[in-house]
Amino acid sequence: MLIRNWMTTEVVSVTPDTSLLKIGKLMRDKGVRRLPVLDENGGVVGIVSDRDVRDASPSKATTLDMYEMHYLLAEIKARDIMTPRPVTIKPTDTVEKAAMLMLDKKFGGLPVVGDDGALVGIISDQDVFKALVNITGVRDGGIQLGMEIANESGAMRPIFDLLRKHGARILSVLSTNNQEGRRNIFLRLRDLPDEAAQEALLREVQEYARLLYWAREEVHLA
Repeated sequence: MLIRNWMTTEVVSVTPDTSLLKIGKLMRDKGVRRLPVLDENGGVVGIVSDRDVRDASPSKATTLDMYEMHYLLAEIKARDIMTPRPVTIKPTDTVEKAAMLMLDKKFGGLPVVGDDGALVGIISDQDVFKALVNITGVRDGGIQLGMEIANESGAMRPIFDLLRKHGARILSVLSTNNQEGRRNIFLRLRDLPDEAAQEALLREVQEYARLLYWAREEVHLA
């Protein structure tokens, strides 16, 4: 999954001279939690998060009057509170890479830049969630099977043959290595015709793999 297919392209941005007052208003009006800071050429020089705004704003216990507070908010600029030289990503990178960077760096989003360094979009944790929901096919319902198989070539072939035998239609296939050096496979299938067909499939799957669980709405541990 490429970032260009999931990123937000209509990005609200600010310049280094944008005031804290305007930044806060933009975030509230546009419903966003972070704003890229762009130079005169459209290059990303920083990013401001809602946390940056909160940290820079006067405390509710401040002794400043309304006019003094307004003056302070107008004097503080994006350059004063932004994270400079933020981590960026390209539209041709994968969503998985973006998710890894956001997880490791504890970011809620990443500016997306083209080869010339100009901003072309932003990808957020919400975009990653949307991609996950889409790729798993969870909105289509059906049955998910979690199973463990050998981590070797051709280990999935008997499973696929079995699914074909029972007329099962695959919505998604995900896999990962487990701590025992084997593979965990997660299959989402369209609902089978009846309970008998489902039970037969589950029974036969266990001839070729260790069934971890199956789930329709609630998880049933094997």
